[in-house]
Amino acid sequence: MTDIRGTTILAVRRNGAVALVGDGQVTQGQSLIMKHGAKKVRRMYKGRIIAGFAGATADAFTLFERLEARLEECGGNLTRAAVELAKDWRKDKYLRRLEAMLLAADRDHTFILSGTGDVIEPDDGVAAIGSGGAYALSAARALLRHSDLDAASIARESMAIAAELCVFTNDRLTLETLE
Repeated sequence: MTDIRGTTILAVRRNGAVALVGDGQVTQGQSLIMKHGAKKVRRMYKGRIIAGFAGATADAFTLFERLEARLEECGGNLTRAAVELAKDWRKDKYLRRLEAMLLAADRDHTFILSGTGDVIEPDDGVAAIGSGGAYALSAARALLRHSDLDAASIARESMAIAAELCVFTNDRLTLETLE
């Protein structure tokens, strides 16, 4: 998978709920913070899907639009829509050049989608993308194993830890949940 820097997006599942959270930092190059409060997580398809992006903003919005269109075609079936988007992304000459990744979830599934055609569903219900993704993922797994926090609380706490470690991640969060 492509190493996309500049953000952290995390999904956490616990007790029938899923939380998807993204930080707000927009970074140019290695050292310039352009914005602190960007919204990289949104609801889709009648509020039944939550998705976030890491990577180039214009590319990510293109992918959001394509995913939304596929969700409409597939009647809100995230699994089918994700596979169809991944096929498009892999085959289309224009889409192959996009530098972004998506993390999308519904009540039952969480998927990481990449330009290499990947549609990955994590085994443990926790997934992360972006430069701080490994930090947030590690923190979330530890909190799942060693706390009784709900999905949203784990997501928030994990992002706080990632923001302490990754210079491309901040603590201005957008959090969406599905119960």
